[in-house]
Amino acid sequence: MATEHHILSLQQQIENFQSKRNIPAPVKEAFATGIQDLIQSGLAHQSIKQGDKAPDFVLPNVNGESIQLSQLLLKGPVVLIFYRGGWCPYCNLALRSYQAILSEIHLAGATLVAVSPQTPDNSLSASEKMELSFPVLSDSGNTVARAYGLVFTVSSEVQAVQQRIGLDLSRVNGSEMWELPMPGSYVIAQDGTIALAFIDPDYTHRLEPAAILTALDQLT
Repeated sequence: MATEHHILSLQQQIENFQSKRNIPAPVKEAFATGIQDLIQSGLAHQSIKQGDKAPDFVLPNVNGESIQLSQLLLKGPVVLIFYRGGWCPYCNLALRSYQAILSEIHLAGATLVAVSPQTPDNSLSASEKMELSFPVLSDSGNTVARAYGLVFTVSSEVQAVQQRIGLDLSRVNGSEMWELPMPGSYVIAQDGTIALAFIDPDYTHRLEPAAILTALDQLT
């Protein structure tokens, strides 16, 4: 079922973006240190893995309607993407890449949903800007991301940099907790078992769309 796309891979898109990005050295250093600290924390090794059962959840979409994972699984497999927010360019590149294969995900009988700690209004804004046609859900307080073992507290150094460049997570997420999920991507089989898990504390690394289609192929 998976087809070959004669387009740039997601990693190539990310590398192109990075090559054109002009970030001041102190900002780049703070972000790099934040990534290294998260890698060394070992948090990624404690998250939900392939073979585990996916924790069920109910979350609101951008229209305030409740979406439940177990209900989606009654229809077929689910591709579940945790992202940091619409303010994150790497998340946006990833979500657009997954939008590009949405028809193939549907052909495999699967549903794609994306989850972030943003408020529904901010999720709606991001969804409309990227022209996403799959559900974007709001995980207030990172409750669901925490169940998947993805949540970390943004360091004070990175907080200071984010505030200097105009990113106020408390406003975007509607919470005073400066917490984010590590980007996590899951393909969940109909029985709730995780068939594919991709978690990387380095937010510049994302799951390739082709890997999602391969995992769905193997389920069918």
